[in-house]
Amino acid sequence: MDIFNLKEKVKNGYKINREEAIELYKSDYKELTQSADEIREYFCGSDFDMCTIINAKSGKCSENCKFCAQSAHYDTHVKEYGLLSEEIIVKDAIDKYKRGIPRYSMVASGKGLTDEDIDKICRITNKIHESAPDLKICISGGLISEEGFEKLKKAGIRRVHNNLETSRDYFKEICSTHSYDQKINTIKAAKKAGMEVCSGGLIGLGESYIDRIDMAFELQELEIQSIPVNLLNPIKNTPLENNEILSMEELNRTCATFRFINPKASIRLAGGRALMEEFGKSAFKSGANATISGVLLTTDGITIEDDMNMLDELKYNVKAV
Repeated sequence: MDIFNLKEKVKNGYKINREEAIELYKSDYKELTQSADEIREYFCGSDFDMCTIINAKSGKCSENCKFCAQSAHYDTHVKEYGLLSEEIIVKDAIDKYKRGIPRYSMVASGKGLTDEDIDKICRITNKIHESAPDLKICISGGLISEEGFEKLKKAGIRRVHNNLETSRDYFKEICSTHSYDQKINTIKAAKKAGMEVCSGGLIGLGESYIDRIDMAFELQELEIQSIPVNLLNPIKNTPLENNEILSMEELNRTCATFRFINPKASIRLAGGRALMEEFGKSAFKSGANATISGVLLTTDGITIEDDMNMLDELKYNVKAV
């Protein structure tokens, strides 16, 4: 494959097809990652979107996603609690903002937010913005209605997170308590309500690289501009506890191919960074240009200070994209 020619075509507006993406994924590693980084620089420059999250509501989830420590179907001994108090969340958000984080997300376990949860999150958002009006607030709350999204947007939340997790074909191997189409419909409802959407998935679930490519094209069709790439951290007592952790080459090939398919998006390293060599540094030279920093949901993350130092070394400019 002539990667150089394909890279130039993408820079000039060409959309690669599935067959090209499959061939691209298997192509020369150095050429692939360097070309993806050039595409990233061409469309996104040195802008780097950094966010942090809080596990705002933990455990007792009715869904049976095989990778998740918060599912009530598996005995993972995760902490269980309802939506955290306004005081706790506001204090955490302001702390992260003062440390240089431009985007903050409240992540709530469960199939979807209740009306009571939505009202509380709206009040919390208003309170955060009293002290940090420039902080971009996001929400990850499962399957939410268009009316719920409209209420959240009115309160000042602009972005919704809802991962596809994997390809349509492989999703049934990962979850049976809700469908791929329910996720798609939730994303469409958020967009209809005028909200930005952050959506990606996990790699290392047992899927093939073609499943990853198919997911990337689904995200392209949905016009998703923030795409998290999570590396599975196998959790004890979940069905995927014995899955092999993927190599950095697999991760970087995935990020690079995603960049070719979604050239203008923020490709965001998310969960699993503590398992990566140098916390994923090579991925930020292979097409990725965003990350989640700090403590994650049920696993360790990378400190904000360590991330800031690494991004300064890579000459990235941290901002909310």
